[in-house]
Amino acid sequence: MYIAYVVVTVLAAAWVGFSAGSIFFRASWVVDPLTEYGVPQSWWTWLGVAKAAGAVGLVVGLFVPVIGVLAAIGVVLYFAGAVVTNIRAGAYAHIPFPLMYMVPVIVAAGLGAAA
Repeated sequence: MYIAYVVVTVLAAAWVGFSAGSIFFRASWVVDPLTEYGVPQSWWTWLGVAKAAGAVGLVVGLFVPVIGVLAAIGVVLYFAGAVVTNIRAGAYAHIPFPLMYMVPVIVAAGLGAAA
């Protein structure tokens, strides 16, 4: 069980880190919807920092479990906020995208609790 926890946590952290990089490098598939949803450009860097901090926290959590739990909570709340933003913008077809990042973190947290 512990090996599954480590593997899923590292993959989830990499996936969330990729999401952070997508904002930092202004990938069009990320920033175009943000503009469409009315998210101010001044927030984009901070959103990327939040994701990057969550990714790092997940990895650190392998060694300091409380950090991992807090990081998982933060990442799940972040992407839950993204789901709410999609709903408020009426972009219902975009709801699966934040869920793609949230679900592996939830699975990692569950495996961590079971390990």
